[in-house]
Amino acid sequence: MLLELKGISQRKNGAQILSDVDLSISRGEFFVLMGPTGCGKTTLLRIAGLLEKPSSGRVIHSGKPVPHRGKERLDVRRRMVTVFQRPVLFRGSVNSNVEWGLRIRGISEDEIGTKVSKALEMVDMEGYGDRDSETLSGGELQRVALARALAIEPSVLILDEPTTSLDPNLRLTLLRRLKELHSRTGITFLMATHDFTDALSLGTAGAVMQNGRIEQAGMIDEIFYSPSTPFMASFVGMKNVYPAEFKEDGAVVEELLIRHTSNRKGHGFLAIPPESIVLSRETTITSERNQF
Repeated sequence: MLLELKGISQRKNGAQILSDVDLSISRGEFFVLMGPTGCGKTTLLRIAGLLEKPSSGRVIHSGKPVPHRGKERLDVRRRMVTVFQRPVLFRGSVNSNVEWGLRIRGISEDEIGTKVSKALEMVDMEGYGDRDSETLSGGELQRVALARALAIEPSVLILDEPTTSLDPNLRLTLLRRLKELHSRTGITFLMATHDFTDALSLGTAGAVMQNGRIEQAGMIDEIFYSPSTPFMASFVGMKNVYPAEFKEDGAVVEELLIRHTSNRKGHGFLAIPPESIVLSRETTITSERNQF
């Protein structure tokens, strides 16, 4: 695992923000952290990016626990970069903004020029280097912030709800660009969003948070097509969620027997996608087993 969070809890001003959170992110993964507003996503990202220290728990990078202070922590922190929801650029040119992270890392002048040009090319901003940052549009600001992050070739690129403040067209463009960048660079991405369609577009793995805890984690397909709780079913858009009694030949919902392939028994919940229900006055020839 490239990045692991073990038993992360966080309290602020007497409020419990995170409670015993565990996450594991593999190298090269596009990991999407989902959940409603206020569930703790941003705090968890800040802890993962070593911008904030947890009340308890550990951050592990490349198999080694990251200390709470000292040069080793700073070295790891400089191998990761966070792009916030509303990126802020310094006054000056686009070039001076993109090269900033390289300069504080002591990169030589020759390398800086090469890396800045490459980063701007990756976000389709060749020729923008001399532009004043204060003249850029919202979409251009987002791209320069991405270029600044990509220039240092981070081990982990952390994105805090990057699509939230964009109009629909810019949002789709950014999603497509992020997918291309992940494929092209192989960088490990960790992105927070409250919109599960972002996860379906980009994610290879992910987790859903609620009230400072992980509700479910795993591969994206598993999260969306096998939700583990009623909250999860609701979050991914399933509308028909019912308490059920699971038996050998099916699940009983309100005295109605529903055929299914699960091996589970006892009490639980059953989610039935609308497209899996057939209502007909007569028996029809179909592969659907639940006809009423």
